[in-house]
Parts: sequence; structure tokens; C-alpha cells
Amino acid sequence: MNPADDDRYHHGDLPNALRRAAADVVADRGAAGFSLREVARRAGVSHAAPAHHFGDATGLLTSVAIEALEHMHRAVTAAAEGIDDPRARLKAMGRAYVEVSISNPGHCAVAFRHDLVHEEDPAYLAASDAAHGAFFEAVAAIAEHEGGHFDVGLATSLGWATLQGLVELYPNMQEIGARHGQGPMPAIGAVAEQFTEMLIAGMTSPEVAT
Repeated sequence: MNPADDDRYHHGDLPNALRRAAADVVADRGAAGFSLREVARRAGVSHAAPAHHFGDATGLLTSVAIEALEHMHRAVTAAAEGIDDPRARLKAMGRAYVEVSISNPGHCAVAFRHDLVHEEDPAYLAASDAAHGAFFEAVAAIAEHEGGHFDVGLATSLGWATLQGLVELYPNMQEIGARHGQGPMPAIGAVAEQFTEMLIAGMTSPEVAT
């Protein structure tokens, strides 16, 4: 039995174990502190196991990024299910997006890092398109419901950028608010809903009609 077989035997599903370990390393050390050796150590497998399954660090991080995008897609799709009002649907999706991202910091940290992943990987592109497509459809539904004539693609990109920016800046926003005596910030999900409501108000305003 070779080392890789031994790893599979002990873990049952070694690729998933390695992805979890990789996400933990990124969350703890940042991308700069990432190494396959540390991933293997945390997963409790041989040093050769990550390379055996993913080729190199970029291959493993690409797999983590794909998993992150798939998590996001499932979360926002589940959040939208059963909500008929398009405004409420998009707000629920925004809340789900930031909450799943905050709950999976290692995944979130590499999901959009094209310098760390194989950005032309077909599975990565498909996962990215699926996540984007869910938001595009939600924004398009608002345009149809409101009779708006705004650029749906541009509005989708603005919304996604806003939510991702909130994920990355939320800790800083909390610190700044505390320094200025503004009191505790609402939970990130509530802030996401407020941001989304502002975005909807802006995109449906006559001033932005195309």
C-alpha cells in the first residue's frame, strides 16, 4: 500500500479532508503563509498526499475556491427559495452571501484570488458563473417587476462588489464605529440587507435608467 492509499484508507475522503485543512491554513495564516506541508500536517497525512491529489498548491487552492463558490451558490439559492417578492428575495440572498462567507473565511479568502488559482479551470468558471447567474436573475426580476430600464449586468456587478466588500471590511467598520462612539454595529447579515435595500433604491431610481 503506497502513502496515498494509506491516506485514503484512514480518511475515507482525503480530498475533502485536504480542502478543509487548506481552508484552515489560509484562515489562520493568510495566503502568504500557505504551504502543502502544513496542509498535510493538519490533515494528518503524508507530505506527498496533497500533491498526489491536486498536483500543486495552485491546484489545491483552485479546488478550495470552487468549493467556496459552490457553497455561495447553494446558500443564496436556498435563501431565495419560496420568496415571491423580488426585493425581499435579493435582500435574503445578500444576507446569505455574507453569512456563508464570514462562516468560511479560508474559502472566502481564495474564491476570487486569480493570482492563487487556475482561473481558466472549467469547474472554477462554471462555479463562478453559477453564483453570478443567481444574482443576475434576481436583479433582472427586480427590473421586470419595477419596470426599470437599468443595466442589469452592471447592477449585478455593483451588488456583488458591495457584498464582497462588506465581507472584507466589516471588521474594520466595527473598529471605526467603536472608535467614534457609534455603538456596536448590527450583525453583518442585517447590514447586508440594508446595503441591498440601498442598492435596489439606487438601481430603480429614474436617474439611473438607461
